[in-house]
Amino acid sequence: MFIATYSCHTCDNYVDSGCLADGCYTLFVKSGTTNHRSTTLSWRNRLDGLSPKQQELIRPVLEDPRSFLFLSVRALASKLHTDTATLLRTTRAMGFSGYPDFRRYVHELTIAHATSLDSLLSSAGNNSEIPVHVRDSLDQDQKNFFALRNTLDTRQLARLAQRMWSVRRIMLLGGDLAAALVFYLEHHLVMLGLPAFSATSPGRVVHLVRTAGKKDLVIAISFHRSLRQTVEGMRQAKTKGAYAVGITDTFVSPIARFADECFIASVDTCHFGDSYVAPMALLDMMLVACADYRRQRVLALARDAAEEQQRGFRWYEE
Repeated sequence: MFIATYSCHTCDNYVDSGCLADGCYTLFVKSGTTNHRSTTLSWRNRLDGLSPKQQELIRPVLEDPRSFLFLSVRALASKLHTDTATLLRTTRAMGFSGYPDFRRYVHELTIAHATSLDSLLSSAGNNSEIPVHVRDSLDQDQKNFFALRNTLDTRQLARLAQRMWSVRRIMLLGGDLAAALVFYLEHHLVMLGLPAFSATSPGRVVHLVRTAGKKDLVIAISFHRSLRQTVEGMRQAKTKGAYAVGITDTFVSPIARFADECFIASVDTCHFGDSYVAPMALLDMMLVACADYRRQRVLALARDAAEEQQRGFRWYEE
């Protein structure tokens, strides 16, 4: 179970999402960090500016961040068999302002590279009773939701809703488990009268983004290291002029790196999969913003839908 870090609006310190459940409600993702390239460079790009010796020194940390998580600068230097001065020079050469900044980056890499096995191993022990596991899972879902609630920029959502009503098409990209989020969003956007089109397989992604243009919007949803089909589909659509919006769980994700703007929603869990409590809440808020932007039109559509929902042949009757 990996906990994301967030920036405090009041003091600009970084805290983890576990603190949010204790009553801190002053956090949000700053607009400047939603698309902050210096924090989303891939670690391979960061190595390009280093000397061969510096690359050899820091590469183990970037290839296996979990093994070096939360170490102090002295402890990390000792584990890498070097001195603190050399380590600090190397991290600054990579573009970090200091060691705390580098340690946060390593933590984000850990989130991106987390596997189902990591989640299981970090949960309660095998000897714990089932109710303990259930409660831990519920607590983690609550932390994920609070983290989203306290980091979300609602004005950013409002601007996105305005853009969604002005584009020619809304392309929704995702795959594997994230396909469930894509279908959920597409279903409700169509109910609102928006031109939404989904692609959840490699072939469908290729064909859909081939006709992308400047009047289109692409929303790419993927977590951890991100699926190739989703990332490449978003990049191709963006190359053709489409505006790219990403939904992922860490700023070091390729989705965050290549999107024009990005929303972060944690999928941390105590079990073997991902928790979509926070991403689903984010989609719901996105839909609320869209519905409220054209409220009269949506009300008219809802009145027409109510007739079918009350008397339509799709619904079971005794």
